[in-house]
Amino acid sequence: MTTAISAKARQVRLVILDVDGVLTDGGLTFDNRGEEYKTFNSLDGHGVRLLLDCGLEVAVITGRESGIVEHRMRDLGVRHIYQGSRDKLPAFERLLADTGLAPEQVAYVGDDLPDLPVMRRVGFAIAVQNAHSFVKQHCDWVTTALGGHGAVREVSDFLLQAQGLLEARQNGYLE
Repeated sequence: MTTAISAKARQVRLVILDVDGVLTDGGLTFDNRGEEYKTFNSLDGHGVRLLLDCGLEVAVITGRESGIVEHRMRDLGVRHIYQGSRDKLPAFERLLADTGLAPEQVAYVGDDLPDLPVMRRVGFAIAVQNAHSFVKQHCDWVTTALGGHGAVREVSDFLLQAQGLLEARQNGYLE
């Protein structure tokens, strides 16, 4: 990893995640009644908890609305949940105001075109491996893992490693 990327990662105090295609594989599953189902990766979930346990804020900004997302994020301890945000910039601005953070202290993980306006304003823009090619061209770093398949955990581990917090947290599980 380049020195510049590591420097960006060290500044991060807030990680914003898209949902469909980042926390999930992007598939949308519905039953005959129109009920929606989503599958979340447990490694990603633990990555979110690690970030929170290490003092970083985590938020989601998603264009869709889903009770499933609300339930999963609350279960993980995420307090900043913005749903139905097709234009993600207003939610991003509210997050900055609520947290008192500067854009340089924020990482955003996305996969598709609606994520780009925020990705272009944060200090550390991250695309998942299966993101749209145009999005990958306009980010700082691309994960090796696919969205919904450990990409958020990869981001979590990278950020915590860059900030010198990962090894102690992992070793805590050996005691």
